[in-house]
Amino acid sequence: MSNRVSIIGSGNAGLTAAYHFSLHGAKVCLYGAIGFDQPLTDIEQRGGIEALSSFNDVSLAYAGFQAIDTISRDLAETVAYSDLLILPVPSFAQEPLFIEMLPHLRDGQIVMLMPGNYGSLVLNRIKAEQGYGDLDITFVDAISIPWATRIVGPAELAILGMKEFLPVAAFPASKTDDAIAKLQPVMPLPLKKLDNVINAGLENINFGGHPLLTTLSMGLLENFDGQFNYYKDCCSISTAKAAAVMESERIQIGKALGLELIPELDAMNALYAMECDNVYEVNRTSETHGKLNSAPNSASNRYITEDAAYLLVPCYELGQLTGVNTPLVTSCLHIDNAYNDTDYFKEGRTLEKMGLSDMSVKEIMDFVA
Repeated sequence: MSNRVSIIGSGNAGLTAAYHFSLHGAKVCLYGAIGFDQPLTDIEQRGGIEALSSFNDVSLAYAGFQAIDTISRDLAETVAYSDLLILPVPSFAQEPLFIEMLPHLRDGQIVMLMPGNYGSLVLNRIKAEQGYGDLDITFVDAISIPWATRIVGPAELAILGMKEFLPVAAFPASKTDDAIAKLQPVMPLPLKKLDNVINAGLENINFGGHPLLTTLSMGLLENFDGQFNYYKDCCSISTAKAAAVMESERIQIGKALGLELIPELDAMNALYAMECDNVYEVNRTSETHGKLNSAPNSASNRYITEDAAYLLVPCYELGQLTGVNTPLVTSCLHIDNAYNDTDYFKEGRTLEKMGLSDMSVKEIMDFVA
């Protein structure tokens, strides 16, 4: 089994993947697009990537220094390097990157999205529309990235923690076992199989906490420039109650689709090896999430522009399809629309963009099987 892997994206998650996969024994090609390649220059100048042992007087795990096998600004070279292509990029970047990758892809490759956010469905639609319908590739959606991590200096990371495992699903779901078998040797944590990519999108643990807590806390976040410990300071007893209502909407949609979704509390306890009694306690006590004081300082932060647009919008649309009422999801989106002078109901990740418009629930679930 090859231990070569291509990482397409040079942000926080991309650099951390390059470092940690290399630490785990893989050979890595790290790609950064021209104009977004300063992190690559930093790595070239330092000879590798350093993960700090402490930051702001907080001890950190996975410290060390790793050289990276190949640094590339050439997407064709990066795609050719390995059959395992991992995109740890924001959801809005998935489509333009994939369109640029398409002429260079070959049969048998795996394209893994971290996080997926239903991206496999969107990219599959694009593959057909661009005339590559016969290209035999497997898409994999992960529920998130494995790490809580930040770039804190040139080629320098603060890895705050890592999940115990990473839930994933392939499109189609019949390929999930094979995809996990090929990806697992390069991954520094266990991959856990989910039913399908709809399941993976609904299991993203950013669903409730990020967009809702950010929306409810926007006045303080803007006025004080995000100088908070986000999880501790923006989660109160009342905001946790609102998040619980939004969580119930997600669970009801899962049931309507025939999916037994894991409650957020159970997921957080399992992913981060905790034993909290409620989500409020998770936010107040999690060591991984409480190590650094950093929070959004505007409505243009990804906690809204990505998590509302690419998690709440699909949930809203699936609610419309299944007849499940989603007042909290819908209200949060309306407020975020006002914040950002946009219409996420149109601009977000809709069923139409996933190639699922005009399908029934059964047709959708058969399609992703």
